[in-house]
Amino acid sequence: MNDGFETEDWYSEETATFGDRLAAAREATGLKQKELAQRVGVKTGTLRNWEEDLSEPRANRLSMLGGILGVSLGWLLTGEGEGVSAPEDGTSAADLAGLLADLRAVRAQMVQSNEKLALIEKRLRAMGAS
Repeated sequence: MNDGFETEDWYSEETATFGDRLAAAREATGLKQKELAQRVGVKTGTLRNWEEDLSEPRANRLSMLGGILGVSLGWLLTGEGEGVSAPEDGTSAADLAGLLADLRAVRAQMVQSNEKLALIEKRLRAMGAS
């Protein structure tokens, strides 16, 4: 079932972001964020920011990512070239894009909640130390 889109365009610039393609390639290789971050020589938070499109790697890191993940730089940047195959379960590009957007929103909320939790814990510790 095609649902009106070309499967080879699933990770195209119009459908997926750099972060989406990076996460998909990492998952396709079976690497955890921490493992890939260590192999590239960055902190896990830096890799997470790349996958969430909050920042982008420099050219030397891009080259390393492509080599480790077995995808071309062009595919990582634009979705064109050697990369990860699209899912073949009949899900439409619009459905997938919506799910990815929802996932990014939940991740952002989790980060904010974790930061707020850390502040509350800090205040509680300060109150207990008085």
